[in-house]
Amino acid sequence: MSSQTEAFDLIVIGAGQGGDPLARAFATAGKTVALIERDQVGGCCVNYGCTPTKTMISHAAAIQAVRDSVKYGVTTGPEPTIDLDFVRHRKDEVVESFRSGTEHHLSQFPSLELIYGSARFIGPKSVEVDLNDGVARALTGKIIVINTGARPAQPSLPGLDQITAYDSTSMQNVSEIPDHLVILGGGNIAVEFGQMFRRFGSNVTLVQHPSNLINHEDPDVSDEIEKIFIEDGIRILKGCKAVGVSSAPTGFSLSLRSYDGPSEVRGSHLMIAIGRTSAIEGLGLESAGIAVSEQGNIVVDEKLATSVPGVYAMGDVTGEPRFTHISYDDFRILKANLLEGASRTTTDRQVPYTMFTDPQISHVGISETEAKKRNLNYAAPKVAIADTARGIETGKTRGFMKAIVDKDTKQILGATIVCYESGELLPTFQTAMLAKLPYTVLKDMTFAHPTQAESINNLFMQLDS
Repeated sequence: MSSQTEAFDLIVIGAGQGGDPLARAFATAGKTVALIERDQVGGCCVNYGCTPTKTMISHAAAIQAVRDSVKYGVTTGPEPTIDLDFVRHRKDEVVESFRSGTEHHLSQFPSLELIYGSARFIGPKSVEVDLNDGVARALTGKIIVINTGARPAQPSLPGLDQITAYDSTSMQNVSEIPDHLVILGGGNIAVEFGQMFRRFGSNVTLVQHPSNLINHEDPDVSDEIEKIFIEDGIRILKGCKAVGVSSAPTGFSLSLRSYDGPSEVRGSHLMIAIGRTSAIEGLGLESAGIAVSEQGNIVVDEKLATSVPGVYAMGDVTGEPRFTHISYDDFRILKANLLEGASRTTTDRQVPYTMFTDPQISHVGISETEAKKRNLNYAAPKVAIADTARGIETGKTRGFMKAIVDKDTKQILGATIVCYESGELLPTFQTAMLAKLPYTVLKDMTFAHPTQAESINNLFMQLDS
């Protein structure tokens, strides 16, 4: 280890979707920056999350389009197959292009040093970095920002260490199409991977403890996706707790316990998709006095400050909501506050999201379930996509559109859209909500015909009766 401690204006631990632009913003402002990354720049999003999975999902959509072509009078011949090696190769190419682009941008700043290694706190404003080449460096920073992200959570399941189990990272690199993929979990990751591998040709079973699929959504959303998945040939086991796993001749056997008693499900591949947990191992947070919640997340206030003055945390390591766009908004908050003297906070910011199933599930604002809990005086207009012109014309009729409206103020409080490319419709609702426009503005707005967006007219016209 070097005997000399090196001083920086900013130290960022983790080159994710918040840490990378923050480092560049400080360097642009003429500050000295150390950006420390243990593995690869880009964070989970580029390397293991959004970029690779959505690339793979595009391949799943392509093969499904071939299967569905007969509905449009197109004859394609026998059952199509997919080249998984090609899928993985293209996925890796896309990831590498994003990652190398990030490295290139970072290299343009003379005052920014990208350091590959593992950092740990040795004091409130000091870190020691074990470089990947075996050397260690001691650094101090006027400001330190933690951006280490999250990793797949693992259950305490007897026998799990005796079999090969996959997570959302390793599942992307399987060498063959699973004969029978069993996914433990029923949230965002589980449903995306489940439908993707079903389209690749696997038999798929989703096993989850809650009684509803993607149980953070309204029951009608959960029911709609469950109906769609059953149509797609996906088996769903709800209200089942996994109590053990063991090897079997063709793979494994997962022991379950439910209200109906014990049971088991056998498969060739087991994927664990029960959520993610903050990546704080080895950071030495206790040496700096940085508070951590009971759930294992770094505790921050509305300005992303930790319990130690001058130390901040951003992105997934702070806990929910774990979305790339929220990590990026964390960057904008810290940039504004630390470089521009602003006083931005996370309070009341919008948290939109899209699940990339087919049809997509997109949401912003409050849900109907939450509106009921708050005893709000609300209306919840809803339109089935099967009743919309665009849905009928394209043959993409699965799903619905729903909004939550305050009856007194006519403000839009939330929206959930389940339809093809619903993520592209969501910003219309977001913009109206940010501008505090009454729903009547969207009801009377002239949308281009025939688009799915014009169904927003129909949605809010229901409130006229």
